[in-house]
Amino acid sequence: MPDPSRPLPEWAEQASLGIFIHWGPYSVPAWAEPTGAWGAIDPEVWFAHNAYAEWYANTMRIDGSPAAHHQAQAHGGAPYEQFLDQWRAEAYDPREWARLFGEVGADYVVSVTKHHDGIALWDAPGSCGRNTVSRGPQRDLLAPLAEAVRGEGMRFGVYYSGGLDWSYTDLPPIQSMEDVDRLRPTDAAYARYAADHVRDLIDRFAPSVIWNDIDWPDAGKNDGSLDELIRHYRDVVPDGIVNDRWGTDLWDYRTSEYAHDIDNESGSGWEHNRGLGFSFGFNRIEDEALTLTPRELARLYADIVSRGGRLLLNVGPEASGRIPDVQRRTLEGAAAFLREVKPLTRARRPLTAVEAEGLPLDDAWMRAWMSEGRLVVVVDDRDVARRVEEHCAGAAVMSLPQ
Repeated sequence: MPDPSRPLPEWAEQASLGIFIHWGPYSVPAWAEPTGAWGAIDPEVWFAHNAYAEWYANTMRIDGSPAAHHQAQAHGGAPYEQFLDQWRAEAYDPREWARLFGEVGADYVVSVTKHHDGIALWDAPGSCGRNTVSRGPQRDLLAPLAEAVRGEGMRFGVYYSGGLDWSYTDLPPIQSMEDVDRLRPTDAAYARYAADHVRDLIDRFAPSVIWNDIDWPDAGKNDGSLDELIRHYRDVVPDGIVNDRWGTDLWDYRTSEYAHDIDNESGSGWEHNRGLGFSFGFNRIEDEALTLTPRELARLYADIVSRGGRLLLNVGPEASGRIPDVQRRTLEGAAAFLREVKPLTRARRPLTAVEAEGLPLDDAWMRAWMSEGRLVVVVDDRDVARRVEEHCAGAAVMSLPQ
């Protein structure tokens, strides 16, 4: 649990929007079955029909799965490893990414550094060539991104898959929730390997966020090395924060993901993360019909902010480094709204029951919160906005993008 003597730093309390980036060899096949949102699909169905393109290395190994069929038909059944060598990142422009993220009002950017496929986006210690410096793009993809993000006035954070690394183990594919725990590496050797990676990320990039995923190897939790790693992080980045996915009572804030872990959405400082579609990694199947519209994104953001949380919204670049047009359309379409409402999220708090009773709710969609003592209301359309302005003198009233 969080240390009560160490509350969330001011920047994290005030932040309301982050950008997540999932980019890796899985962006080459860029394929997943768009079954629906994580947490809304039966887990017994999910793994063989996984909507996350970044899980392709696992899903393609499940006999009879649509991903296995796709891999056989589109790629001749070749091993996943080939995608690392085919990944070129030839259009990668981190400064252009950072400008776009700044235009939508992001406070921080969290980039994947190593996902479950075990491939590092920098020359991670001990990675033995399974990184983008030795193969594929043949360069460090993180350093220029960190520089560009900070150059636009945002904070830089890192995602690291401490719980799963399919390149480190030779185990069957995960096909159930029980398999996630049963088939993850837990030994001392992997604990050292993962800790060396994260320590290197800390020392190189001083990230404002360490976003661990799934769990942490049990040996590292039991021998004190995880605690030592976090102490080192606190020393290097005193206002840095860590999420709640270490498999232990270690966290600065709680997370939810699509429809999963929504019980964590209470109080203040929690974070909801999701993609613009059903996947985090780029999925070429996800067209406009499967991607949030600017209006839907604005509505999602207002809902999360009104309940005391912040949104970590994922962008999944193409293998080349281009941000897909369908994702860019949504980000650019919501940018004006997000920039306008962002100043009204400082020192925010949810309404009390008494304050909420004073709103002319009718049947219209509406979200409201207090910001620095002022009522902020986001409504569905301009006609409703006019009614609210007449009823709530002095309130900041905004309508969703049309």
